[in-house]
Amino acid sequence: MTAARYTTQFLLSALSAEQFPAPTVPEIAFLGRSNVGKSSLLNALVGEKAAKVSSTPGRTRAINFFSLRDQKQHPQLVFSDLPGYGYAKVSKSISAEWPRFIEPYLADREPLRLCVCLVDSNVPPQPRDAQLLDWLRSVDRDFVVVATKIDRLSGNQRTRNLAALRQGLKIEDLLPVSAKTGVGIKELWARIEAV
Repeated sequence: MTAARYTTQFLLSALSAEQFPAPTVPEIAFLGRSNVGKSSLLNALVGEKAAKVSSTPGRTRAINFFSLRDQKQHPQLVFSDLPGYGYAKVSKSISAEWPRFIEPYLADREPLRLCVCLVDSNVPPQPRDAQLLDWLRSVDRDFVVVATKIDRLSGNQRTRNLAALRQGLKIEDLLPVSAKTGVGIKELWARIEAV
């Protein structure tokens, strides 16, 4: 499975469970702290600028859904881009609303097959990332942890930082990726295809 097999179409932005699209195809959710590179990774996966990349962290306020369609324009997959968490400048009243629609999506959404949890390979393990992984385990969701921005690290830094992330997040499996160079994109597609 590769991006070349698909065209990407923005479906909708949802601020409540009532606004989620009809559950017709498998969904893959992308989660992570603000400024971790979710939009850049989504764009690298689909091979086009589907998700808007902002220089200001915390811009995504809703769950944005993207339909991936085959050559005959039949929907095959839906990618969901969730709001980033942990960015201090996002108003508390806005971030307080997020659990109302994000938690039900992650806990109860029937077509959701995989959560792609992004962590920044340049940043030490963060408590909010560990909390997210623990919560996903508690609701029995399949997830893969992806270390973004790997192209910014030298070989020794990469080895050290990935080991620290594995230990700090209590995970064995960590997929290093770079939206800029394409490292890890094929491997991530393989994970998506497997579910």
